[in-house]
Amino acid sequence: MTQKQEYIPLPKVFQLLEKYDFLFFWLRWFYPQAKGVNPAHLLFQFIPQKIFRTNGNVPWPVHKTSLVLHHKNIQTGNNSPIGINIGCYIQGKGGIKVGNNVRLGPHVGLISANHAPEDYDLWIKVKPIEIGNNVWIGMNSVVMPGVSIGDNVIIGANSTVNKDIPSNSIAVGNPCRVIKEKEAYKGKTYE
Repeated sequence: MTQKQEYIPLPKVFQLLEKYDFLFFWLRWFYPQAKGVNPAHLLFQFIPQKIFRTNGNVPWPVHKTSLVLHHKNIQTGNNSPIGINIGCYIQGKGGIKVGNNVRLGPHVGLISANHAPEDYDLWIKVKPIEIGNNVWIGMNSVVMPGVSIGDNVIIGANSTVNKDIPSNSIAVGNPCRVIKEKEAYKGKTYE
């Protein structure tokens, strides 16, 4: 018999800011790719990102300790502010396509291009990283160039994703492999 899980609600300030989201319309000018993101996240990142210019040109909120390179090669879906957690490294040189409702844990790396082994000043061209809808990538995980992650996927902490991961699965390890099928996503999809 499985026990019913209890959930921790959003902090009251997040709930309040979400309720009065219309008052923060001006933040959307600074973050045009932050559709569906709670205004609390936008406010928290605003001063370090838009005033002190840490990742200042990135059109979605990014934590001051994270680094986003080649942001123009990155497409993000609704409520997918990649790099909003601490210490993330998002390298978009080879292109990254992110679906709706994607979460990255702390210290996640998305590496979309790699150096040529015979000349470190050259980059190997591969297909972009593709991440589907409703994906959660756990802490300290790395997604390598050319990898495709399907919809409704959880990648466990400390995983190295070097091969495609199919939809509706939970995958872990180094190298990352599917360990079980995942039930359908029941939360808000932000489409």
